[in-house]
Amino acid sequence: MSQKQLLIIGFVWPEPKSSAAGSRMLQIIDLFLKADYKITFATACAKTDNAFNLEPINIETVQIQLNNSSFDSFIANLNPNVVLFDRFMIEEQFGWRVSEQCPNALKILDTEDLHSLRKGRQQAFKNKEEFNDTYLYNNFAKREIASILRCDITLMISEFEMELLQTKFNVQESQLHYLPFLIEMDTESLENTPKFKERNHIVTIGNFMHEPNWQSVLLLKQQIWPKLSQLLPQAELHIYGSYVSQKATQLHNPKERFFVKGFAENVDAVMQNAKICTAYLPFGAGLKGKLLDAMQNGTPCAMNSIALEGMFGDLKPNGIIEDKIDDFITKTVSLYNNKLEWVKAQENGFKILDKRFSKSLFEADFNYKIEDVLKNISTHRNQHYISQVLQHQTLQSSKYMSKWIEEKNK
Repeated sequence: MSQKQLLIIGFVWPEPKSSAAGSRMLQIIDLFLKADYKITFATACAKTDNAFNLEPINIETVQIQLNNSSFDSFIANLNPNVVLFDRFMIEEQFGWRVSEQCPNALKILDTEDLHSLRKGRQQAFKNKEEFNDTYLYNNFAKREIASILRCDITLMISEFEMELLQTKFNVQESQLHYLPFLIEMDTESLENTPKFKERNHIVTIGNFMHEPNWQSVLLLKQQIWPKLSQLLPQAELHIYGSYVSQKATQLHNPKERFFVKGFAENVDAVMQNAKICTAYLPFGAGLKGKLLDAMQNGTPCAMNSIALEGMFGDLKPNGIIEDKIDDFITKTVSLYNNKLEWVKAQENGFKILDKRFSKSLFEADFNYKIEDVLKNISTHRNQHYISQVLQHQTLQSSKYMSKWIEEKNK
């Protein structure tokens, strides 16, 4: 029996040191490698210095073009069994071409986070209003839900977002699959992380190009750290993240003990040196990679309800949760100074990793889902006939728009 082929069409090259999305992509790649798939990674995005080198793990890489029929011959020759779209914008660009050239290929969408939810919350934040359904049902949602419906399986990183898709948008559960961040547990390493007295300062980390992270930094600078720093006179705030901008570096102020550090070469070392990781996000979606990084390095967290969404289930959190800024500051001080509270939060983090994100909990179910739908793809698609109608209509409109752009660019 010939080896199955997987084509991943990437929004960007995976950058695991720059973003949680990059780590997520490598976790998915690893699942397919262990299932003995031959993998090709294709993207129209330029490769950066932070891009992970896929060739040593036997992943073929291909540069492709947007709105160009050269992709048609490429995928027809490859003839993959499975195609994975990295975010819905990629499915919009290439989904119709995949359906036309390889109609029997299983189409998987990896959402990373629910973009429409994040965009709706961002607009509510900008308007200084409470988020509600009016903001949820935005134009991004129309595009994103259409993309989800056109695909055979959509991978969801957050249980909260899975439920939202079913209750608010009537997406069938059979079209969704829960696959959070996957952690390979190393109990000995967890137990050997630096202790309470060996740590100092507060840290946060996140890609500066990601708007929720940037707005979080502004909140820290303008509203949280001025008060928190007075109550913790020996503590410093260290802000790490890739793609640090000039407007971010201008916030750097040693006199205020507010340090913009930029790219973190070693996230584990950064987290293990810190006493607390803070994640106060004004808006966002999905799971927060910084919280997983913190838990893996025994670092308790100070967070608000947006940050913890989809993270803890019924388990106790690895730190404090508070939305009111003054109370957030008070509880952060307590977590920073109280050893018993800190140690308990650290233990909670280890338990969360084991019970909710251990790779062994999800690998078999993921493999079964892929193979089951692959074997019964016609039945699966007939059960979601509205999706086929949408696929037909979209294929026609996207096809001729793309061909028009291609002609225009000649």
